[in-house]
Amino acid sequence: MNEKIPGAGSHHIALASADFDRSLRFYTEGLGMRPAAAWGEGEKRAALLDIGDGSHIEIFANGSDAPQQNERYVHFAIRTGDPDAAFANAIAAGAKEKMPPTTLEIPANPPMPVRIAFVYGPDGEVLEFFEEL
Repeated sequence: MNEKIPGAGSHHIALASADFDRSLRFYTEGLGMRPAAAWGEGEKRAALLDIGDGSHIEIFANGSDAPQQNERYVHFAIRTGDPDAAFANAIAAGAKEKMPPTTLEIPANPPMPVRIAFVYGPDGEVLEFFEEL
């Protein structure tokens, strides 16, 4: 529980897309996210997609002006019970492989065994599929 921000939790991460329709298809058809809301027209379109647990990805249509990956944004992790299937679905939907599914132990205190995989999404955004073992 966060004592400084009552009710705190993750709501969404926002992505600027060079090809809104391609990104929308990738996240909905390829990764199974469901539209929660959409608004605007043309290069002012946006959509809020439910990842599956009430957290969201917000996609903005910014045309060719979409920024490159921000150096402070490293990746966006999606919790899953099957990183291998999530990785395969993403690749089938057009993602590019960054790191195939791998089991490792994060040298934390206490150690954290995980199974993870990384892909590049339609605009070069880095997605991680994460399972704590």
